[in-house]
Amino acid sequence: MKTIIKAAVLALAPMTAMALATAPATAQSKTSIAVANLPQAVASSTAYTTARTQMNTTYKAQIDAVTARRTAIEADLKTKGEALQAAINAAGGKPTPALETQYQQYQQQTQTYQQELQRLSQPVALANAYVEEQITAKLSDALKAAMTKTKVDLVLSPEATVSYQPTVDITAAVVTELNALVPSVGITPPAGWQPGGQRQQGQAAAPAAPVNPNQKPTTR
Repeated sequence: MKTIIKAAVLALAPMTAMALATAPATAQSKTSIAVANLPQAVASSTAYTTARTQMNTTYKAQIDAVTARRTAIEADLKTKGEALQAAINAAGGKPTPALETQYQQYQQQTQTYQQELQRLSQPVALANAYVEEQITAKLSDALKAAMTKTKVDLVLSPEATVSYQPTVDITAAVVTELNALVPSVGITPPAGWQPGGQRQQGQAAAPAAPVNPNQKPTTR
């Protein structure tokens, strides 16, 4: 979600800048500025919240498997990490060939586990990305409609402001427009679908990052 939302926000930036640039430059004109948290708008939309609930049921087996495996991995790495620290302490903190080997093995095991979790998480990660992409495809239209109805000329993200009054926040208005434009979305990606609307063409897809089914989308 982070990448998709970030890309959507960047894509919408020229639109808000253009609105300011084209505002009448007269003494009587006044540019109306608002703030909108677009990731929050997506996460608060009916389509998103409904899809997350559906995913928790449809992908329950995969989610439970990832959760159980992650717990086991964390326990194993904790044991190995404690053993490595004990060996370092026993050596007085001095590097030795044996410690170097043990450290490398620990690092390799960590990477192997990360790759395993990525593989296990891929079905859920793809489904989540599919949901987000369907909603963000209408985010620009929703923002434009919200700006028109609230008579706003320029919209900033909360991160781009130092301080603002709650009355200038039109996030709720964007959510309302999103709900009208995208009342629901599918949670099962088409065969070969990849984020960005790309489909596999004879190549294996890159593993998706592990997904926390309860995490809401955020920007980086």
